[in-house]
Amino acid sequence: MAAAAPARAEEPDLIFRKSTVWKFLTPDDKLAVYGIDDPVVEGVACHFTVPEKGGMAGLFGVAEEVSDISLACRQVGPISFREKFAQGDEMFRQSRSLFFKKMRIVRGCDPKRNVLVYMVYSDKLIEGSPKNSTSSVPIMPWGTAEPPRCADWLED
Repeated sequence: MAAAAPARAEEPDLIFRKSTVWKFLTPDDKLAVYGIDDPVVEGVACHFTVPEKGGMAGLFGVAEEVSDISLACRQVGPISFREKFAQGDEMFRQSRSLFFKKMRIVRGCDPKRNVLVYMVYSDKLIEGSPKNSTSSVPIMPWGTAEPPRCADWLED
């Protein structure tokens, strides 16, 4: 019997883009900021910034994007869990090249501190990338309700 697939976030919302390198007659290189909600943990949103290549390769969608990605996640409302999750579960995945390269956001729990930990990294079929970024979200009270403990929602 097959296990249910882990929940993955919907497509991220583009917040804004900023040109970083001017290109003549083709799109500029840019930094793009996106927002995304955690599909398993209600009340947590992440924002990540990715470089987007311009030029001819960017124009035709065949540029391999670099692995420099930054990440910030925050509590934006009362936190509740929709389902159990495993340490390092993938929250979001996006292709970063025509073939083989993907950006991934994964989630974990620091039970001792009751903190959700998010990490973004990119990987390739042949070689990975050590470039990554990490963000922590302490689970704090929101209103009068006691905050949940992330350890209670980890899969055994």
